[in-house]
Amino acid sequence: MNIVVVGTGYVGLSNAVLLAQHNHVTAVDIVTEKVDLINKGISPIRDPELEKFLARGCLDLVAVTDGEESYKSADYIIIATPTNYNIDKNYFDTSSIEKVIEEIINVNINVSIVVRSTIPIGYIDAVRKKYNIRNIMFCPEFLREGSALYDNLNPSRIIIGDNSDIAIRFSKLLSDAAIKQNIPVLYIGTREAEAVKLFTNTYLAMRVAYFNELDIYAELKGLNSREIIDGICADSRIGNYYNNPSFGYGGYCLPKDTRQLLAEYNNIPNNIISAVVASNVTRKKYITEQIINKKPRIVGIYKLTMKNSSDNFRQSAIIDVMELLNNHGIRIEIYEPMISKNFYLKYEVIKDLREFKERCDVIVANRMCEELNDVLKKVYTRDLFYRD
Repeated sequence: MNIVVVGTGYVGLSNAVLLAQHNHVTAVDIVTEKVDLINKGISPIRDPELEKFLARGCLDLVAVTDGEESYKSADYIIIATPTNYNIDKNYFDTSSIEKVIEEIINVNINVSIVVRSTIPIGYIDAVRKKYNIRNIMFCPEFLREGSALYDNLNPSRIIIGDNSDIAIRFSKLLSDAAIKQNIPVLYIGTREAEAVKLFTNTYLAMRVAYFNELDIYAELKGLNSREIIDGICADSRIGNYYNNPSFGYGGYCLPKDTRQLLAEYNNIPNNIISAVVASNVTRKKYITEQIINKKPRIVGIYKLTMKNSSDNFRQSAIIDVMELLNNHGIRIEIYEPMISKNFYLKYEVIKDLREFKERCDVIVANRMCEELNDVLKKVYTRDLFYRD
């Protein structure tokens, strides 16, 4: 098969590498630096499996900045461009997807298009009508940042918002490229598939919010959060996952997907969905108050990434906490090895960890690391499981 993947974020690149094991794959991205790295067998994203597979040099994969020629001969084109949430419009910005669709149909009206970007409910139906095309479908992804290729190789399920022959063939491409055997495949309605993605991520956000609120109660009442969480999660109906308190859920998906789902609930009764979004705001305000109560002169932010295996700052909860602290006139300095500049946003970046530790009165760490063990008295974190 000749497959084109548009977008080389963690969704697009992991799909490209997965399918390039058995198919000719062209990855398209407008960022020249990313294209050059991929063609050299270097992953532009921190992901152990991606790095390993690309370095082997045994994939039938090429990256380009202009996809027009590859669109002409493609059997499938996968769109995995970003759909950020537009606060002003209260909706996903899907313009990147539409731009690609328009480029595709100008050169190959018959190619099968698979959207793997997260989209509003009803989007595929609207696109079919707008562009008068039928051969487009939605296939939601359920990938974790930092382990996207692993999750593609070992998927919990494959869901296709279509039951046509092209949908069945595409699901077989995914399952044949995976390591896991006997993967459940669900062919469901288009809108239902779109809803599955948003409701899945909102459930995960709800779980994060639940344990964060448990942690607030425990901290203020002088209880041991870890012991309570261990006791709760020993129940097999609840399970021991997504239960480590944080400064709030963040990253590529959860903040925007929860807000999009809440927008879908316009004029529809709800309590839980709106509470999930509100709870994340409450958590960040609470964390800020706890730091302020320590009366620091300089607050040090130890890393901006959501988790230690990530290279993503986008929608990181700690950035909102920084803004709230700044509004209270507290000086903020950052230690983030992934930033080469001297300032990030409006905050000074300290390159030397020893200097960072000495200068800061309080060190705020969304996720702990052993290199802070020598200054534990300065550290404020709610990471309870970092030693596991």
